[in-house]
Amino acid sequence: MEPVEVVIIGAGPAGLATSACLNRLSIPNIVLEREDCYASLWKKRAYDRIKLHLAKEYCELPFMPFPSDAPTFVPRSGFVNYLDNYVSQFGVNPRCNRSVESAYHDEESGKWYIKAKNLDLNVHEEYIAKFLVVATGENSEGIIPEVPGLDSFDGEFIHSSQYQNGQKYKGKDVLVVGCGNSGMEISYDLSNWGVKTSIVARSPVHVLTTDIVYLGMRLFSYGLPCKLVDSIVILLSKWRHGDISNYGFSLPTKGPFYIKQTVGRTPTIDVGALDKIKRKEIQVFPSIRGIEGSKIKFANGEIKQFDAIIFATGYKSTVRHWLKGGKDLFDETGMPNLCFPDIWKGENGLYCAGFARKGLLGISIDAQNIAKDISLALKCD
Repeated sequence: MEPVEVVIIGAGPAGLATSACLNRLSIPNIVLEREDCYASLWKKRAYDRIKLHLAKEYCELPFMPFPSDAPTFVPRSGFVNYLDNYVSQFGVNPRCNRSVESAYHDEESGKWYIKAKNLDLNVHEEYIAKFLVVATGENSEGIIPEVPGLDSFDGEFIHSSQYQNGQKYKGKDVLVVGCGNSGMEISYDLSNWGVKTSIVARSPVHVLTTDIVYLGMRLFSYGLPCKLVDSIVILLSKWRHGDISNYGFSLPTKGPFYIKQTVGRTPTIDVGALDKIKRKEIQVFPSIRGIEGSKIKFANGEIKQFDAIIFATGYKSTVRHWLKGGKDLFDETGMPNLCFPDIWKGENGLYCAGFARKGLLGISIDAQNIAKDISLALKCD
């Protein structure tokens, strides 16, 4: 059993940032990661053309800005390089291929006991720590919704985290489920590869451009209220895209930045898919009613055959698979009970980073708060 001050579970940006902040304060910590590399979502489970959806100044981890020559919206390769440099600069050394099986707090000793399987050696390891940081985040496991008849589908179906590019789908009919950022970008990419592409618009959505989003963020920095910012960006979106309800989409009743602040859902940033939809190069369908073989029936009664389905339907937390207790901080779905900004601290030395639905900016705030709080607690001992 290995003792340490802090155990951090998860080596995505949240875990790396928390470890870096602790290292700057000379607080010993161990980062456990179930995958064979850190930042696996970005290195292994992101499609080729993805970019950060916010401007780089809103996506920096603590104490390290992006290079001045980095583009405003950093591509996947640039962000991976940034993370590699971050890990090197702050001496973060995750222990990969460690699948955490349980973590519980012992009242008598006041310590956290963590059991993990070393997948390389096929042995179990145990750690004991005064503080436990859950940094597995909101995007731990991809969600494929229950669809009647999906098990009968003749073709391939995957989650968007398994998609890289459209090369292998050339000439095929592919349905993308979900019209958020992943769904719209994957649809655009498929179409560019010569794929017969359709998309399911299940939920109301705001479709903006990178410039409109950037303007909205700048207006917030000048202190404009959310309602006014939303009015401006919605007006600009209508001017740029027209009435998107003409193309099979519906609009939310609340503004895009209000939705982002309250439920964490990011507006869809168009990369060119909407123009393809207008030219009927990408077809839009409503929700799926059922599947039979290769045929899919939609809510409007239409039936069409497809060769593959890509579910761009989001992710879920897996905290409740292994964390015993901690109900003061996490609910039954593995998401925090508390609201931003007081979302990062629980009882008995339990913390979480990357659950605030505030993107990389929220991760940076969490990591710094956690490190400062642990430093203060250690000084008080």
